[in-house]
Amino acid sequence: MRYALQLYTVRDALTADLPGTVARVAEIGYTAVEPYNFVATVDQLEAALREHGLVAPSGHAPLLGADQEEIFGAAKQLGIETVIDPHVDRACWQNAKDIARTAEALNAAAAAGAKHGIRVGYHNHEFELQSRIDGRSGLEVLVDHLDDAVVLEVDTYWAAVGGEDPVELLRRLGDRVRFIHIKDGPLTTEDKDQVAVGSGAMPIRDVLAAGSSVETAVVELDDFTGDIFTAVADSLTYLTSADDTSSATETANGATR
Repeated sequence: MRYALQLYTVRDALTADLPGTVARVAEIGYTAVEPYNFVATVDQLEAALREHGLVAPSGHAPLLGADQEEIFGAAKQLGIETVIDPHVDRACWQNAKDIARTAEALNAAAAAGAKHGIRVGYHNHEFELQSRIDGRSGLEVLVDHLDDAVVLEVDTYWAAVGGEDPVELLRRLGDRVRFIHIKDGPLTTEDKDQVAVGSGAMPIRDVLAAGSSVETAVVELDDFTGDIFTAVADSLTYLTSADDTSSATETANGATR
């Protein structure tokens, strides 16, 4: 599993100094990022990613409310292989009919993206899980209507805030989930409560283990009260140390067989 940083996490720094911020992300040790609003900064972002050896396997863009051809063109320029719509208003998740309409729009976007060789996905917040349709979450009802070509990026923190066990949710959704957002905190709706990955209430290692089809785990803090680059660095340190611990355990287990 590859780790990436959602650049929205460092949005203030990015706005002030895009090349310098991308350089700092690379210095911390990230090899991949997930851009947002990338149409507006495509040329500058492309140059910065190339200079610092970073890739962007996925990116966020408002596919259901903006010029899709422009989005897919910018994605192609940046090497983004999956464009993810990050938000459909909570009012659209209150009944099965509206959810089906959202699925139809995502399916159409996926067909348009396929012409550019680009995959389409959807990213959740808490309200898609809080919405219950015949005992099931709105997100799972969405999946019922999605073409196979459309993937999910499950924001595991917001899923937990929405009342779901993120581990069980990932298991139920199976290989539909190709990306996850990894964030941590006390599971409140207040963005500023979020903390570096590994220092909150989320069962991070269990979440990572449950994402059997996940290609990229994306670190994100929607907001933070301290130094954001410290939190970004601490998050990657925790994730890579967890990998090292897992590898050591597997080696030890193999030696005792």
